[in-house]
Amino acid sequence: MDKGNNSAVTKFILEGLTHRPELQIPLLLLFLGIYVVTIVGNLCMITLIGISSHLHTPMYYLLSSLSFIDLCHSTVITPKMLVNFVSERNTISYNECMTQLYFFLIFVIAECHMLAAMAYDRYVAICSPLLYNVIMSHHVCIWLVGGVYMMGLVGATVHTGCMLRVFFCKDNVINHYFCDLNPLLELSCSSIYINEVMVVCLSAFNIFLPTLTILSSYIFIIASILRIRSTEGRFKAFSTCSSHTAAVCIFFGSAAFMYLQPSSVSSMEQGKVSSVFYTILVPMLNPLIYSLRNKDVKVAMKKFMQRMFW
Repeated sequence: MDKGNNSAVTKFILEGLTHRPELQIPLLLLFLGIYVVTIVGNLCMITLIGISSHLHTPMYYLLSSLSFIDLCHSTVITPKMLVNFVSERNTISYNECMTQLYFFLIFVIAECHMLAAMAYDRYVAICSPLLYNVIMSHHVCIWLVGGVYMMGLVGATVHTGCMLRVFFCKDNVINHYFCDLNPLLELSCSSIYINEVMVVCLSAFNIFLPTLTILSSYIFIIASILRIRSTEGRFKAFSTCSSHTAAVCIFFGSAAFMYLQPSSVSSMEQGKVSSVFYTILVPMLNPLIYSLRNKDVKVAMKKFMQRMFW
């Protein structure tokens, strides 16, 4: 028994996405490709915003922070999953599992609140354009990003602290491809009442509070846009929000499906599918969504490519 933890189990076995051997290599290649695109896309976004002076605005400062979160979020999950596709036995030690859980929670919670901060930024830009530089000052942006990471750290510390109190005695097979809250709680030999309460309360807080912020921001944004008389002006205002709206719908939809269902209703197989969206696909899609639908980013990318190759 490992004296450093509150469990008789010293390692876990990750079931992964599928038990079918013929799918292991195709899935390995698929997710390896997604991971490469994720790393390249988010690093390019961070670099592009850093070197392009006309992108040194609050909106792109928050976007570069989102790219950093996506980069870390994906790296916590995907490399271990890729290794498991070619391993005979997908094992992870107790300490590694708790570490993965902790950092996963930091970045998934941070992403929720970062999307809310970006919605607030769009609200200020559209509803109070003359005061935008005053309201979204450099110091305010730093405080927003700092608050986002603080939310992630507090939530992850509470969840992981509660998980360290859980006693695992016999079953060590996690019905998932990474160490997540609900699959781990299913293996507990001790009471998980406190854990379940914390999962519901913190998940509701970290999903509903950002969702409320986003919805409130967009209600005011839509009301402000409808007062614009020209069709061109309305289209331009809507286009500045379309990328953010797409990212929000994909991320919060899959996260809510995973964490806000009662355990008696939710299926872990369905949970795995929804987890793939917000742990693997969303970090890849965000830089693509923001780059393909953003004129400023396209211009910056074109200038960067010209300096690189001409």
